[in-house]
Amino acid sequence: MDPADLVATMPFAVHTGVRLTKAAPEEVVGHLEWEQHRTTAGNGMHGGALLTLADSVGAVCAFLNLPAGASTSTTSSSTVFTRGVRNGTVTATARPLHAGRTTVAVVTELRDDEDRLVAQVTQSQAVLHPQPGS
Repeated sequence: MDPADLVATMPFAVHTGVRLTKAAPEEVVGHLEWEQHRTTAGNGMHGGALLTLADSVGAVCAFLNLPAGASTSTTSSSTVFTRGVRNGTVTATARPLHAGRTTVAVVTELRDDEDRLVAQVTQSQAVLHPQPGS
C-alpha cells in the first residue's frame, strides 16, 4: 500500500500534517514539520504533536504486521522525551519489536534534523481477530 494512502486512512494524522515516506512491515517512516501552531511555551514543538506523529507511524507499523483479516487497537503507549524541537522537521521511524498472534509491539524513534533523539515511544497493540459470523 502507498504511504500516502495509509496516512489518508487516519483523518487526524492528515489534519495535523503527518506525512509518511516509507511503509513496509519492517520499517515505517513519517515526518512532521515544526510550525508555530504546533508549539507550546518557549516555541518548543508540543508533546501532543510529537505523540501524534509517533502514534500514527507506530499504528501503521502495527497494521502492516497484522495477520490477514485482523485489525488492531492500542493497549499501551510509553514515551521518553529527550530534547525539545524548536525548528525543522521531526522524523519518526517505527519498527516492530514483536508481531504475534494476540499482540504487536512497536518502538518508534523521533529524531530532529541533526539526527538527535527527540523521543522514543513503545506501543503495544492488541490483535483483533474477526469473530465468526460477523
